[in-house]
Amino acid sequence: MAGETPIRSNDHLLTPDDCALVLIDYQPEQVGTVGSISQDELMLNVTAVARAARAYQLPVVLTTVGVELGANSGTIGELREALPPTEEIDRTTLNSWEDPDFRAAVEATGRRKIIMTGLWTEVCVAFPTLDMLRENYEVYPVADAIGGISTAAHDSAMQRMLSAGAQPVNAISLVAELQRDWGRAGADNLRSILRWYFPQLQDLRGKA
Repeated sequence: MAGETPIRSNDHLLTPDDCALVLIDYQPEQVGTVGSISQDELMLNVTAVARAARAYQLPVVLTTVGVELGANSGTIGELREALPPTEEIDRTTLNSWEDPDFRAAVEATGRRKIIMTGLWTEVCVAFPTLDMLRENYEVYPVADAIGGISTAAHDSAMQRMLSAGAQPVNAISLVAELQRDWGRAGADNLRSILRWYFPQLQDLRGKA
């Protein structure tokens, strides 16, 4: 049996040592308006991403909008429970990158590859992604863990980000990319996420 493959030096793919996760506005008020993906499947996918962040010890930046203003609730509990302990940064800005605390938190991770999730795709994902790309970050929107108010809104925003240089992934491809070798230490992280994920996905699709 071949030995495990080491993580390559200067690996162009995502590794647990070179990326950070950003989660923007997974609040009940935002989730309730998503129309490009079923809300249950959206939450399943972003929770899988959160579980991967915990399993692979990724730095996490978590932000909300309008909580201190009294307009919105905080991050949905099931998502917070899946994440490692993470401070919630509340904002008033629609574009997270224009909030000094959010920007400082991203910079403090020391990572230039950013796994991007948020609601809505066309606003709270697209705006910071476009700004961060201009500042030479590599941004990876998780296409099935984000959502817009309509399919057209989501798709047009994805195209806009792609044209600017974003590199879309999906929830399960992300976890696989972080692990990449069944013989590498940590493979049980991938196994446990897949064993949790697929029964729930099949159940959701059976109800559709």
